[in-house]
Amino acid sequence: MRRLLVINPNTGEATTQRLTTWLTPLLPADVQLTCITARFGAPYIACEASHAVAGHALLDAWAMHLQQSSVSPDGVLIACFGDPGLFALRASSACGVSGLAEASFIQASQLGRFAIVTGGVHWPPMLERLAQGLGFADQLAAIDIVKETGAQLLADRELALQVLASACDRAAQSGAKSIIMGGAGLAGYAQALQDRVSLPLIDSVSAGVELFLRSGFPPPTQSHNGFESVWHDLPPHMTLR
Repeated sequence: MRRLLVINPNTGEATTQRLTTWLTPLLPADVQLTCITARFGAPYIACEASHAVAGHALLDAWAMHLQQSSVSPDGVLIACFGDPGLFALRASSACGVSGLAEASFIQASQLGRFAIVTGGVHWPPMLERLAQGLGFADQLAAIDIVKETGAQLLADRELALQVLASACDRAAQSGAKSIIMGGAGLAGYAQALQDRVSLPLIDSVSAGVELFLRSGFPPPTQSHNGFESVWHDLPPHMTLR
């Protein structure tokens, strides 16, 4: 039995429920899925500050899960397209760690240059920085942002299909070979829109699971779970060594 831990680093329980609903049918019987939600932070990560807090919330959720569970996961998927806390968790975990953005970048880059469609006006420089840090800057052809946030798109399917289809049409003009539908709240929309769009659409949530099933998560850099730092005024579970 392999164990996949999916951490939603924002406080939106609806997003976590959507992840559980979407991912469960995708997993074989020998994979145990656990989806958890951050205890604190923003209900939707949409700016630099909320992204920074989400990195802390991710580490907190992971450490609390380890304290409460007798078995460590075989992989951790960060269920936010900005992958907050990715490098910190990877440096503190004995299992493979990836995020929705990294996993979908890996998948999309196999087809050539790619574009991104997502919600939230502050995301372009954040995603450009992440692509640079993960080594995909040259493959990123365009980022098309819809003004609606992922949370709003999650709440209104008809609105989502309309605005996302228009965004995909714009992104297709960038010369990209595929388009990533980025965000936990957009799970399933790539499949729903594929007939309307000329380029292959990549679901970032599905890409994360597919990478895990292929044992493609970047390997851990240490043999045990724990933090090297000594913290001040953090809860006991954050003293994991």
